[in-house]
Amino acid sequence: MAATTAEAPAAPAGAKRKKKADAGPKTPWWLWVAVVAIVLFCLFPFYWLINISLKTGVDLRSGSAYPPSPTLANYKSIFQNGDFTRSLLNSAVISVVTTVLALTVGSFCAYALARLKFRGKFPILALVLSITTFPAIAIAAPLFRLWSDIGIYNTWIGLIIPNLTFALPLSIYILVSFFKEIPKDLEEAALVDGATYFQAFRKVVVPLAAPGLATTAILTFIAAWNEFLLATTLTSSQAARTVPAAIAFFTGSTEFEEPLGTIAAASVVISVPLIFLVLFFQKRIVAGLTAGAVKG
Repeated sequence: MAATTAEAPAAPAGAKRKKKADAGPKTPWWLWVAVVAIVLFCLFPFYWLINISLKTGVDLRSGSAYPPSPTLANYKSIFQNGDFTRSLLNSAVISVVTTVLALTVGSFCAYALARLKFRGKFPILALVLSITTFPAIAIAAPLFRLWSDIGIYNTWIGLIIPNLTFALPLSIYILVSFFKEIPKDLEEAALVDGATYFQAFRKVVVPLAAPGLATTAILTFIAAWNEFLLATTLTSSQAARTVPAAIAFFTGSTEFEEPLGTIAAASVVISVPLIFLVLFFQKRIVAGLTAGAVKG
């Protein structure tokens, strides 16, 4: 008796088409071209900044797309300058202290707005948000006079207070959205177990809101690090002047020399940490900006 071999039926053409459809539509080539063009457009200013920072002398006026004789002399020059290193310290201290205070005070305010029920809560939140749009130039001159009278002009505290004025509303607005997403049942369970309201906030709410706290810290730090107007108005020397303001006062080695190379090198130095910070925490930053936008 001859053995017969059963052949498997071929898959129908409709099943193949359905499988391709499930894989999703293919990204058109022109979309990739548009993405590459946008990325190059955004990165070109930073590339040109690096290009200038690697030039010295006559090369600075050449306008070439690449440095003919690349050198790190500009970077060595700014780090040998005690004023620039002092400004880096000022920026680090002022930004870190502003961030810590904004997180500490902002977390309590945001928790109250997210959990407590009282009249006028939404107008208060709208008022807090409106402060972030208030122009800093409107308070620069009054603060200059006030700080000079009370003796905190050209000091760290004289810059931390106004920076905190603009950083705190942003922190509150972002953290309110995160606290609203945390189920209230978790806090009530902690209270039933014998925890106080503060312990429930510290041991239950704060750990769950860690992504929101990280997002707030990053945005607050970047805003304080890049602040220029108040740092220029409320300081008169390197004792408290931050890096963005210090770069504006760079001078050349001679009276008529434009310090383009050192300004570019200093700009690269203060930009690189922020770029890596944003790239590393970009998901948390997007989550913080979109928190509470979609419910479901």
